[in-house]
Amino acid sequence: MATVIATINLKGGVGKSTTTAALAEFMSAEFGYRVLLVDLDPQTNLTTMMIGEQRWQIVNDEGSTVNSLFASALDAGLPEFDVEKAVQHGASPLESVRGVDLIASSLDLMETQEEMNAWQYEVPGSLEPLLVLRAALAGLQSSYDFILLDCAPNLGIVTANGLMMADAYVVPAIPDVLSTYGIPQLQRRVQRFTDRTGHGVTPLGVIITKYRSSSTLHRATIERLQSAVFEYESLPACEREARPRPPTVIPHWIPESNQIAQSADFFDFGTLRQKYGNHGQFDALRNMTEHIIAGVGVYL
Repeated sequence: MATVIATINLKGGVGKSTTTAALAEFMSAEFGYRVLLVDLDPQTNLTTMMIGEQRWQIVNDEGSTVNSLFASALDAGLPEFDVEKAVQHGASPLESVRGVDLIASSLDLMETQEEMNAWQYEVPGSLEPLLVLRAALAGLQSSYDFILLDCAPNLGIVTANGLMMADAYVVPAIPDVLSTYGIPQLQRRVQRFTDRTGHGVTPLGVIITKYRSSSTLHRATIERLQSAVFEYESLPACEREARPRPPTVIPHWIPESNQIAQSADFFDFGTLRQKYGNHGQFDALRNMTEHIIAGVGVYL
């Protein structure tokens, strides 16, 4: 049965989709896992970097995206969503990466999620609007080791569907004030979601992205995040129970790099080293992936 991990940050532009794609490719090529990517962000960045704009257009025209999944749940008059047809096999542009598949997103999801929100308010207290994704993908879970959900930078109904399916979540973040400011709020809202639905989602940590070793701000921000965890652990048990644990900083920081930025292009770079860079980038991404896999084994 697949372990489901959501990637989420309420701040955009933090490298969320690029990190999700890299995590999937390293899980597959370096560790031999079968991975399904599900793009829940209507910006479709993950989709186009994995299958390209031309293939995405065909998939979108066929109605084989997550937008059709949610639309069919809203309107019984629409054809039932064919999840098997929607899976894009061999999604990575690298020929050397064979074990990554994708369910694509669509720009139309922006409008559909508004209708999903209205449905939720029509049936207050019901979990049905939150279970659409989990129900649709239930038959796929035995085919993969990991399912990675790339969530939009919000906690709307589509992201809530992702959390309702997820076993755990990670937070990609640039180590600066704006990118990390909302992490405690995100944690609290996920905890409230857990309390309300009864579905637990384990935080696996913050993935530091676009790190510049020369930046005093970046170093100070990471130290602040790490210190918050140490301070929490030193509190008496009664005080720890009264507040959420600050997120762990995954101890492998992804450097700011032109090659990592260019990895978003739909192009067969050859190998993971050639795609992401061999001056510390490959090692950082591989180690980050290994740490998350190990964390799943410990916490889930």
